[in-house]
Amino acid sequence: MMEKMIALQQKRRSKKGGFTLVELIVVLVILAILAALLIPALTGYINKAKEKSVVAETRQVVMAAQTLYDEEYGTIARNGNAPSFDKTNAKKIKYSDVADLAEVNGKGTIDNIAVTKNKISEVKYTRDGKTCTFNGSTYTIDD
Repeated sequence: MMEKMIALQQKRRSKKGGFTLVELIVVLVILAILAALLIPALTGYINKAKEKSVVAETRQVVMAAQTLYDEEYGTIARNGNAPSFDKTNAKKIKYSDVADLAEVNGKGTIDNIAVTKNKISEVKYTRDGKTCTFNGSTYTIDD
């Protein structure tokens, strides 16, 4: 009698093998629908993150350029040559030096740096096809 019960239990266990093919396909379809819904949302976040990264690097470039220009101004003033920092002195600062100080070498390109009244008045920085422009007070992104 006991042997028959054990045999019946083993048959029942063998019939409950696992998931059916239909169940697995339904789960995969549900996962595919969820992935299709999430992908557009994630790409939007990725673009925003890239834009914020470009703005942050532009800020670094502006600070680095201002630092180098201030150092050059200090050198000129210390030597007693000129009381103001004019455009000819501003040209002594190289974009590569600014990129080194801002730690953006190899990431993007500095397109323009302008100085007005001893302050950085304009910077254009491009990375990954996005151009960030600093106009003295605000940062704008152009694709």
